[in-house]
Amino acid sequence: MTENSKADSEKTIESGDTISVDYVGELDDGTVFDTSVKEVAVEAGIYNEQREYEPLTFTVGAGQMIKGFDEGVVGMKVGEEKTLTIPPEDAYGEYSEELARKLPVEAVEFAPEVGMQLATDTGLRGTIIEVDEEGFVIDFNHMLAGKALTFKVTLVSITEA
Repeated sequence: MTENSKADSEKTIESGDTISVDYVGELDDGTVFDTSVKEVAVEAGIYNEQREYEPLTFTVGAGQMIKGFDEGVVGMKVGEEKTLTIPPEDAYGEYSEELARKLPVEAVEFAPEVGMQLATDTGLRGTIIEVDEEGFVIDFNHMLAGKALTFKVTLVSITEA
């Protein structure tokens, strides 16, 4: 083993490093909602053939990831596996009833259906969660708002800042 590769294997993640990780994201009930591993996506029934399943690369501490993930990887070494349990406040925030709004059917030029995704002129995205004769409810919360998340993370590589 060369001195350089030994040093690389001893290196731990610090804020500012660019890293690549493989991950599996699960909800409290064990449902896999996202992963970088193709085999896991297929097994969980969430495989998307238009997606490339490869390690996720980001700069630690740059605000590219949810807070709990960003902070949770600090100190890891290449090849290390770690389980991060992230409460809603360090993930996508608490669920806010104020972000679910009832609108009249006349507000749109189509027949609203549960599950439809809509975007406002300001770029706000929401999902229709309820439809009745008078109108529909569009929820602008992130789909993972209010949920604790668990990520099984494996550090693939570190590029120092």
